[in-house]
Amino acid sequence: MERSTGDSSSGNEQVLFPAEAEAHVSSLVKFSIPDIGCTQQWQRQREYLHKLNMQAVQNASQQSDEFVKEFLISHEKLGVLIHELIAVRLWKDKVFSLLSEGGGQKPKSTFPCYVVLYHEATIINLLETVLFYKESVEAVGDVTLDLVDYCHQCVTWLIANHETVPVEQQTTDDTLQELQQLNCTLNYGISIKALSVLQSFVTNLDCLPLSVTTRLLNTHDIPGLLVSVMDQQPWVRKDKNGKLLKHIEGKWRDVSPADRLQLTKTEAQVWISLYQLLMSPECQKKYHLHAHNKNHIMRLRSHLLETVVDQIPQLSELQRYLGHLSVMDPPASSSSDLVLEQVPEIYDQLVRQNNNQWRKIADQQRKKLFLPSDSDLQQQAKRWVEACNWDVLETLSGDAPKCAQCGQTSAMKRCSRCRSEWYCGRECQVKHWKKHKPFCDTISSSTPH
Repeated sequence: MERSTGDSSSGNEQVLFPAEAEAHVSSLVKFSIPDIGCTQQWQRQREYLHKLNMQAVQNASQQSDEFVKEFLISHEKLGVLIHELIAVRLWKDKVFSLLSEGGGQKPKSTFPCYVVLYHEATIINLLETVLFYKESVEAVGDVTLDLVDYCHQCVTWLIANHETVPVEQQTTDDTLQELQQLNCTLNYGISIKALSVLQSFVTNLDCLPLSVTTRLLNTHDIPGLLVSVMDQQPWVRKDKNGKLLKHIEGKWRDVSPADRLQLTKTEAQVWISLYQLLMSPECQKKYHLHAHNKNHIMRLRSHLLETVVDQIPQLSELQRYLGHLSVMDPPASSSSDLVLEQVPEIYDQLVRQNNNQWRKIADQQRKKLFLPSDSDLQQQAKRWVEACNWDVLETLSGDAPKCAQCGQTSAMKRCSRCRSEWYCGRECQVKHWKKHKPFCDTISSSTPH
């Protein structure tokens, strides 16, 4: 499957030069959970990773020298990225959940927590871009199992919660509700990226330790999990008017009747992963196929339509395999083979380090994240402005800007103060001003004029 590319006719401006990118990569370190969102060092690294992600995506979309990937491999920093990814996820599960529990104090501004929540999406996007290549998958090394476990957690969340994710962010004056809604929306996008990362591992099993194959097939039963994903079709929704939407390149888009059967990138990745896991001779030998998961896998037959096979021809082999499997007993697996299996360490290590301290950490971080001073807010906004290159981001998205109030793609006017929001006209800008003003004031006061 080829990497999708964007329009490279514009966007010659780079976010980072190679020397800057190497300096940023070489400085990456692991942070403890109490540091997340609360120290200058963590904020600086978040800024570096944001820039590295934008540059990596820009290089990939323009098919230019992917020096960010090379530096991450040569400086052996992929393990640091995975540690930070798991740390932020654990922070969300253990600390943010306490900060945002019902009846608690509402945040003065959503910005400090937004920065932390968005950080997980930045890292998984960077990993997805980098792990497109086999040499990157090989370079992950001993922490591969940790990333496999993380992806399993994300995909499990997707199956259970995708129907609760709003297609568009709903306007609300409740800052806590806004953060919870944002977290749900970000989790959806992160889970979609996790499916892509899983596919990178599945298609490169030949260069990974045997324990990775065992964990994918039998510990987590990823084939069965992906069948559930195919049953749920989380990339398809209907809006409030009954119009069909598909999640394509990170956005919900209207789908014309002629394109309804066209596979999305995510759907194609799930099919390719299933093909590799079910058809590879080595996987067939290792997979513990029994009556229960055989019946579950047979559900794929209802999804293997002619239009799907036309788009991914090798799925005809999977179609034949499922036909044979339907009339025979599950083949015996080599489950009696002795396997010395590695175990993931990052998650358990972080839990041990902070066990029984989650409430204490939440209480310590509440002032910094929920009740920051005006000077702290301005400092964070300044860092955000310095890290974001709006022109490059718009070039990479390739979409017409949407009105922040009504969501229409006819937005032609931009906020002249912060330059981060678009509107289709003055009426929408005035309606949205009450919600936008705190963010706009913070950003504009931190932007050099």
